[in-house]
Amino acid sequence: MARSLCPGAWLRKPYYLQARFSYVRMKYLFFSWLAVFVGSWIIYVQYSTYTELCRGKDCKKIIMYLGIWDNLPGVVKCQMEQALHLDFGTELEPRKEIVLFDKPTRGTTVQKFKEMVYSLFKAKLGDQGNLSELVNLILTVADGDKDGQVSLGEAKSAWALLQLNEFLLMVILQDKEHTPKLMGFCGDLYVMESVEYTSLYGISLPWVIELFIPSGFRRSMDQLFTPSWPRKAKIAIGLLEFVEDVFHGPYGNFLMCDTSARNLGYNDKYDLKMVDMRKIVPETNLKELIKDRHCESDLDCVYGTDCRTSCDQSTMKCTSEVIQPNLAKACQLLKDYLLRGAPSEIREELEKQLYSCIALKVTANQMEMEHSLILNNLKTLLWKKISYTNDS
Repeated sequence: MARSLCPGAWLRKPYYLQARFSYVRMKYLFFSWLAVFVGSWIIYVQYSTYTELCRGKDCKKIIMYLGIWDNLPGVVKCQMEQALHLDFGTELEPRKEIVLFDKPTRGTTVQKFKEMVYSLFKAKLGDQGNLSELVNLILTVADGDKDGQVSLGEAKSAWALLQLNEFLLMVILQDKEHTPKLMGFCGDLYVMESVEYTSLYGISLPWVIELFIPSGFRRSMDQLFTPSWPRKAKIAIGLLEFVEDVFHGPYGNFLMCDTSARNLGYNDKYDLKMVDMRKIVPETNLKELIKDRHCESDLDCVYGTDCRTSCDQSTMKCTSEVIQPNLAKACQLLKDYLLRGAPSEIREELEKQLYSCIALKVTANQMEMEHSLILNNLKTLLWKKISYTNDS
């Protein structure tokens, strides 16, 4: 090993060479990280704009590879062929047992199926509305190929889907503007209409990038990626109208138990569309789920993220009455969304109405009257401001 001219001293690199080496290494690491970041972003943009991610031929390969095709009912095969525009070379199985319209020879079977559906709705919805009418509506929806009959396969598929609150709500509110349209179903799977923007605000980023963004900065950044204020007002009106749709509708009251921006979307005309309704549940059903649940405090009496009841300390059981109505939760979500960039001439009144809305309680006297009054006042205020703008 080389030595210096001075005895006992090892030859070492000068300090400026070490500093230069550290600088080069840091520069190399920085540009490497930058290349990964830019590359990830490009891949993400290409991926998110690729509209043919679910292609019929690919679906066919997967289905055939998994070997599940032969085990599917004939009616399901037929629906899949129609939906994917493919020919699997299969025929429908003969019609079986359950018919949409009662016939003397098959009345017993169809009556049994109706009784099952009626009992399910009674458990979920209670004695709300005309349940017999709803049963007939379900039978119409279950007739997937619209031939006036419901096969055994179609009936089984409808029964599996009726266990899901989102499917039931789509059927009940199928003629409402802000409920996504049911495009079709296969077994216990169903397809809803596509929604262009699948979050109320914010920008979607790859999870790798999300790891490096502080939560506080992320919230501030989300509010920057929103439409213009008149368009936000139109979207907000859509949410208020949806709250109206599920509040004491024809089949009872439904409770929104996860009121977050990621569950709301809108189309290219800025009409609100619900993109996830799995945590919107019938009030009667929720009361059965949560009542008599053991609790130590009110924190134990929560369903989803937003449906809260109180804990009865004398019995250590949850009560069944939800504390906050849907409208209050919707206003809480819309507060920052609407106040940011709001026109100065209505900002004060808008803020006042939003806080009055957030303060609504289910247990308050004349809650329904206050609910209707606040909802109508908010809609009127927003519509007056945007009704003559191009963005509306």
